[in-house]
Amino acid sequence: MRSLLYFLSVALVIGLAYWAYQQNLETQQALKRVTKLQDKIAATHEALAVQRAEWAYLNRPDRLRELAELNFGSLELLPMDPGHFGSIDEVSFPPLPGLSQDGVVRSASGSNGGRP
Repeated sequence: MRSLLYFLSVALVIGLAYWAYQQNLETQQALKRVTKLQDKIAATHEALAVQRAEWAYLNRPDRLRELAELNFGSLELLPMDPGHFGSIDEVSFPPLPGLSQDGVVRSASGSNGGRP
């Protein structure tokens, strides 16, 4: 009986050692994948920063103004000035449904709900 207990103990220790080794391998592989993903994220952030810098360079006001002047014949773009904008009073808004001209809310059915 004692030898069976020793055998089961040794088998259990070997099984646990194998399980721990497999967990270690999986952890190392996961860490490698994480490192690769972090490198890819860093490269993408760097590329995005470069593209933002290029966009800012290409959208300089003086460059855009010069391009608009060079291509005025085909694009007919004019420089913006405050005269191109209107005030809020000049905008005609459509009337809101259920609202009369005097600002009183009317019901959709036209009845007053049985009240005098």
